[in-house]
Amino acid sequence: MISKKNQSPKWIESPKAKETPTKRLDRLVHSAAAPLTGGISPVSLALATADWAWHLGVSPGRQLELAALGIKLAKDSLKIHRNAEDDEGIADDDPRFRHEAWARWPFNQVRANFRNTEAFWREATQVPGVTAHHTDMAHFFAQQWLGVMAPANWLPTNPVVLEDVAQSNGAHLLKGLQNWLHDVAGTTHKDEPAPHFRVGHEVATTPGKVVYRNELIELIRYEAQTPTVHPEPVLIIPSWIMKYYILDLSPHNSMVAYLVGQGHTVYMLSWRNPHAADHALSMDDYLRLGVLDALRAVGSLSEKAPGVHAMGYCLGGTLLAIAAAALARKGGVSGADDLPTLKSMTLLAAQTDFSEPGELGLFIDESQVGFLDNVTRGKGYLTGTQMAGSFQFLHSRDLVWTRRMREYLMGEREQPNDLMAWNADTTRMPARMHHEYLTSLYLHNALANSAYRVEGRAVSLADIRVPVFIVGTQRDHISPWPSVYKLHHLCDAEMTFVLTSGGHNAGIISEPGHAHRSYQMSTREAHGPWIEHGQWAAQAPRYEGSWWPAWHQWLSTHSTKPETAQTIPAKSVLCDAPGEYVMQRYPD
Repeated sequence: MISKKNQSPKWIESPKAKETPTKRLDRLVHSAAAPLTGGISPVSLALATADWAWHLGVSPGRQLELAALGIKLAKDSLKIHRNAEDDEGIADDDPRFRHEAWARWPFNQVRANFRNTEAFWREATQVPGVTAHHTDMAHFFAQQWLGVMAPANWLPTNPVVLEDVAQSNGAHLLKGLQNWLHDVAGTTHKDEPAPHFRVGHEVATTPGKVVYRNELIELIRYEAQTPTVHPEPVLIIPSWIMKYYILDLSPHNSMVAYLVGQGHTVYMLSWRNPHAADHALSMDDYLRLGVLDALRAVGSLSEKAPGVHAMGYCLGGTLLAIAAAALARKGGVSGADDLPTLKSMTLLAAQTDFSEPGELGLFIDESQVGFLDNVTRGKGYLTGTQMAGSFQFLHSRDLVWTRRMREYLMGEREQPNDLMAWNADTTRMPARMHHEYLTSLYLHNALANSAYRVEGRAVSLADIRVPVFIVGTQRDHISPWPSVYKLHHLCDAEMTFVLTSGGHNAGIISEPGHAHRSYQMSTREAHGPWIEHGQWAAQAPRYEGSWWPAWHQWLSTHSTKPETAQTIPAKSVLCDAPGEYVMQRYPD
């Protein structure tokens, strides 16, 4: 039934004491298997493999096609590639093989053979009759296997490493061995921010005060940096799977510092890092205690403001869209009489339609969700390490193998920066909320289907009327920009869409002066015609530089005349920013 799509299963709602012996047995078996499978459901993987293998087994015509392709590629692999002109040469689209050393024999031969293997498996995973989900999984795991076997990962077959060994007389290789020993011993890469980037010292340093706190959030108000400010404050809602200071990194690339420097009053929501006792927190709790309570607090602290500009990043944006739709529907939400008016909504790399969610959707099916439910029930939460491992698994080529090659074969440790320190500062997700967001958003796409329920009643994005500013990033593996763009056909409000260079994090943290940044932007008027995302990308104007000034100008256009800045009332101050919740770190 649709009415149950974002409800939790009974085992999450019930206390742990009510767990039956048989369910406990299942949970223990799945929890024990999780480290061995990288958190992937073995049943889900087996079903995908069986689907592919059975359909290939009963398709002799497809087998003949693949055999012919294999013979053709094998002949090419046996051909001697003595000159760079024989293949791609230096102009290789894979960064692993871009060095000029790969264009010389015999390494261009090794590269050509590997590329032919990749070409074969790209085609071999495409078998008629296999479900799209299982096809994607088969293709992904073929890529993973090839990623392990890539010649760039191994000393004898990597010319760049061999040259480095010769030039350093083996010193770099010895240093790499020391790096490996340190990692095996667990004396490096702790799950805590790098000492060079301490929260409140080198990062998260924009002056402000914590002005509200409940059991789930702290609300930070930043001190004005200009004589006058726009009356409408900006409320920022980051994702609950990240520490908020991704938007307040070092002073030079802090979005918060930029906004207050442009005359905006900024509030930031900081999520508490949950522990086992929080296992029953739900999506409704995150909506009520997070977005709605923060809005209420902003309204009480900015009583004369004609409205609030709300911004959400990643899943924080998805939650903001849910809140905006719930507030806009007939009857709104309970206890909303004292909430301020939403003046506008900004969504950064935030999906509202999860029908094409990108690579994260590869492993979200009923089997995988059930497997994760059993893994998280024991502790009551999904650990930060498990989340980080999932992202590494999705992009193992860049985040695992290329990194390990440089660290272990060439002795080059990555130099820490503020973004890396933030990324290592992991957070958790309560078991119930984790289950609900996977099932209601990813599995059932309930929000896009107007079936997501708040307080027992469905919400529709079509009810949103306030102007919307949306940002997608070109290389986003978490929220692919075509998926982010889909809000255009779910909502008729005025919509300004920005497509910026970079990925999910680097494309958003794109401060003015950042080299090699550009973006496209255009506005669709309210009730304007639908334009397919590819057509939009072909015709939208392109601009050089950061998109931040364009957003500031948009906010200013949708705000009233600036007024004299006010200091933060002393009676509302609980402590200095960055607050207490952001400092919470627990061992997994």
